[in-house]
Amino acid sequence: MAAETLTATRAAATFPVFQSHGAGLLCAAYGTYEIAANVEDGDIFEMCKVPKGAVVVGGYMYGDDLDTGTEALDLDVGWADNGTDAADPDGLGNFGVVSGDAVAGIKPEVSIFLPLGGVLRSAGPKTFADDTTIQIEANAAANSGGTGTITVVVHYVVP
Repeated sequence: MAAETLTATRAAATFPVFQSHGAGLLCAAYGTYEIAANVEDGDIFEMCKVPKGAVVVGGYMYGDDLDTGTEALDLDVGWADNGTDAADPDGLGNFGVVSGDAVAGIKPEVSIFLPLGGVLRSAGPKTFADDTTIQIEANAAANSGGTGTITVVVHYVVP
């Protein structure tokens, strides 16, 4: 099976992009996708959209433990080309192999929970010049399992 692009409801072309009506109001865009089959290298999950002028200040990716045993699943969070900002598949997080193992005091449940990083850590908040799709890209399939629910939440302001 070839890699494919899969779109969550809140990233669909027909889903309206939220427009805030107050400068500096903290907003959240989010998308959830139910992965029904083990992902392949190159699969893209379009998760949600942020509006033109959005300044992304943080967020996270969370979900089921999608890989058990010796983990191999490699996921990144970034954005698609919007006509002005070039695509950056790991611009919001190059997470490497994603472990669903519980971590006492931080992540007490078996699951995925990772804060967004990438350019947010290296350059600070990221401003988008046009409506932009936030996406997950798979770089390696799960060793065991690979199915379950994954969510991305993006916090942003529109000045």
